[in-house]
Amino acid sequence: MSRPDLRALAATALACVSFSAGAVLPTVPTAAAEPVRSFGAAGLLQAGLGLAVVLALIFLCAWAARRFGLPQAGGGRLLKVVSSAMVGQRERVVVVEIGGSWLVLGVAAGQVSALHTMPAGKLSDTNAAPMFSGMEGAGAFSQKLLESLNKLKKRD
Repeated sequence: MSRPDLRALAATALACVSFSAGAVLPTVPTAAAEPVRSFGAAGLLQAGLGLAVVLALIFLCAWAARRFGLPQAGGGRLLKVVSSAMVGQRERVVVVEIGGSWLVLGVAAGQVSALHTMPAGKLSDTNAAPMFSGMEGAGAFSQKLLESLNKLKKRD
């Protein structure tokens, strides 16, 4: 029997070690080319419509706040709006209570005119005009809500 060649034995050992090392070490995948994302017409149209809807909502809220008036926080009890009625697009008649008298005012764009003065009275629910401005409408709503809650409690 002949002795194995030392070089062949070393080559075989080296091959076995390299194959086992490849199985143990993690492999790094090759970098795949990512697709380039581009904003197409559909993406721009969606973003534009979203922006238009948000701007329309902002302008709608601003118009409603100007049209119906926002209640002023911290308003004193010296001046109280009793009733208000629209006469035209920009004109309204407002009944204001100050002290012990009511003032009937004509309010137009850029001017306020006193139309009539009378002693303060008490409005009955049947004769009262519906109040749509300021806290008076909220007071009427809260009163109705309390009445309905009391009716529900009586049923129980």
